[in-house]
Amino acid sequence: MMDKPLKGVRVIDLCVVWAGPFATMLLADLGAEVIKPENPFVFQPMTRGAMARPPAAFLQAAVAWNGGLPGNVPGERPWNYNPTFVSLYRNKKSFTVDLRQPEGMDILRRLVAVSDVVYENNATGTVEKLGITYEWLRSIREDIVFVRVPAYGSTGPYHDARALGVHLEAVMGHTLLRGYEDADASTTTAIYSGDYLAGAQGAFAVMAALRYRERTGKGQLIEVAQAENASPMFTQAIMDYSMNRRVQTALGNRDVHGRYPCGVYPAKSPGTALAQEDHWVAIHVEDDAGWAPFVEALGSPAWGADPRFATNAGREAQCRELDALIAAATAEHEDYALMTKLQAAGIAAAPVLEASRLFDDPHLRARDFFRMQTVEGAGTKEYVGPLWKFPESPVEYYQGPATFGEHNEYVYREVLDVGDEEYAALVTAGHVARGYDPSVP
Repeated sequence: MMDKPLKGVRVIDLCVVWAGPFATMLLADLGAEVIKPENPFVFQPMTRGAMARPPAAFLQAAVAWNGGLPGNVPGERPWNYNPTFVSLYRNKKSFTVDLRQPEGMDILRRLVAVSDVVYENNATGTVEKLGITYEWLRSIREDIVFVRVPAYGSTGPYHDARALGVHLEAVMGHTLLRGYEDADASTTTAIYSGDYLAGAQGAFAVMAALRYRERTGKGQLIEVAQAENASPMFTQAIMDYSMNRRVQTALGNRDVHGRYPCGVYPAKSPGTALAQEDHWVAIHVEDDAGWAPFVEALGSPAWGADPRFATNAGREAQCRELDALIAAATAEHEDYALMTKLQAAGIAAAPVLEASRLFDDPHLRARDFFRMQTVEGAGTKEYVGPLWKFPESPVEYYQGPATFGEHNEYVYREVLDVGDEEYAALVTAGHVARGYDPSVP
């Protein structure tokens, strides 16, 4: 078996929330040693949950991805098993240090000296207030790779704006474009897709920079502005306006290239949407040659022979009527059964799965999509696994999500060679801890 692809690479993770932690998780999955400094006196919202010690009433009302603790009970160390944290901190190492203090910054300086990459996605100006700049990092290690992932870049009129993925989408217009034409944009739900795109691109940028350093011996400062990075989600709208001055509006689930039918249609369901038991199938007939096989797969309803629907132009002109006819037909079929029939006929189709149904999907099971992971306070359960499957270098869960301060001894003693007296002083000063200070709510 080959070594893990990024074995020997050390990354300092100064990240928060999603975009940064997702990138460093990808690097950790590939074998990089990712070390996250965490401050016992400062809680970073959403990074390890909404708050360090959430009251039970908050958990009852919180969205599952940020407040779905086991049994809706906070427990003693909820920061170690909050869903946001659990999904992003496998294969990493956590040690605690207060970077606001001079001795804390000295610890970071010593860690930078033996690291390859520093990665951060804080609001512009945050790390600068601590004195962390590319120039400071280069003064410690000249070939360091420093990756920054601000919302709108470090310069320009929006550079000071704070943002999560949902804000990025709204500012860029994606929230409007991915809505429905008959609904107000305020009804569009948040998807935070920009975070994951920025994470994937940032991880790739790290690997490209390390490759460059191997060839030249030089480090790099890399900035990934999340807004720019997310623009490919609606490239067609940007290009259509740039070239034709046409302003795209919400298309719902229709094809941006104008091929009909294309949409999400109801399937036979055991219950209602209110109970999250409604089933749907995504279907796309990509050309005129696919129309007859599509109609046949639906059981050859009489409207399938209507000459108005024989060409794409006709289907486009009658798209609302056609969608209603298709919906009435698909509602008589089970989603997986219909998918199988349509795919056998050469038609693109797949069920739209509510999250809990993913665990029963045969394709995901065949791809080993879920892996068992043990989480402190939550037990051993199945979670989404690494993105890649390599034949010679397996990518696995090497370690469950890093508990707060779990690797203090390793980082201080082994990586930084801190002696007994200094270590005792750091403990006394509160830098070394296994939980947030009682002053943190």
